[in-house]
Amino acid sequence: MRIIAGEKRGMRLLGPRDISSRPITDRVKESLFNILAKYDLPAGSTTADLFCGVGSLGLEALSRGAEFVSFVEREPRTIAVLKKNLARFGFSGRWQVSRADAFGFTPAPGGFDLVFVDPPYSATADTAAAGPVGRLLANLGEKLDNGAVAVVRTRKTVRLVDSYGDMRVIERRSYGSTSLTILMVKQE
Repeated sequence: MRIIAGEKRGMRLLGPRDISSRPITDRVKESLFNILAKYDLPAGSTTADLFCGVGSLGLEALSRGAEFVSFVEREPRTIAVLKKNLARFGFSGRWQVSRADAFGFTPAPGGFDLVFVDPPYSATADTAAAGPVGRLLANLGEKLDNGAVAVVRTRKTVRLVDSYGDMRVIERRSYGSTSLTILMVKQE
């Protein structure tokens, strides 16, 4: 895993040794950030990286000019690796780490322009509005400003419904066994 572009381009991330994870590939990450560039993201954004693991998406956002990233992870060993990555990259004062279950994440109103939602694949099997991912996305739609973007990574076989409250699907992309669903807050 490495940073693809921006201020820290080419730097390698420390990865988990004995922690079960599914790191995003460089190819998928590069494609994702090319899509986000169409929405003028992440430059200047306030970003949340939920289920962040060792911080690959949030660190990429910082390298590409995000103003601030809030990392949310519940696994202490993973957080230890994340903090080592943050110390190595030196984005002082531009991040915070919260040890929490990201499914309970409630942002301050208008708090983020971009949110990465990358839960374990087993947690994305239920995409109904009443499921854990559906409730999280609906909550984000209520709290974030019109035009805020969320990115959800799932297995290719999982398809999110077209909307969760004010969160509406605007793009779907598949890469190998991975799917990315881009949603935007569109308040009536």
